[in-house]
Amino acid sequence: MNRTFSGLGVLFVAGFGPITTDPARSRALYVETLGLPLKSHGENKDYLLTEDGALSGCRHFALWPLVQAAQSCFGLDEWPADLPTPQAWLEFDVENIAKATEALLARGCQLLVANRQEPWGQKVTRFLSPEGLLLAVTETPWLRDP
Repeated sequence: MNRTFSGLGVLFVAGFGPITTDPARSRALYVETLGLPLKSHGENKDYLLTEDGALSGCRHFALWPLVQAAQSCFGLDEWPADLPTPQAWLEFDVENIAKATEALLARGCQLLVANRQEPWGQKVTRFLSPEGLLLAVTETPWLRDP
């Protein structure tokens, strides 16, 4: 079923997961204790993910190390001290990233990354929620229904 909701044109939850500060402890909990089918992603050995329906209910679940989130948002190895440190990330795939980004700006959101094309093919706009979640609107072609 492919439905869209009013507002920004959200299609589905593209991904979710905790942002980890101790990747080894997180791996122990999520992989060893809970038995989730997480695997390393390329050279990012601490970015553990599951896709392709391996974990029903979420198209992409991943443990995202804080250092990698900081690199993605700021090009730095540390999260800026003047911003809340996110505990989790949540991405919403949208119909049109440019329109969604414009709508977020019009509604006063402070964007960390605006409509950026990632090397892996995803387009992303990132910002922090009032709760301190690292949120994004995205266009993620490989997660969309054919």
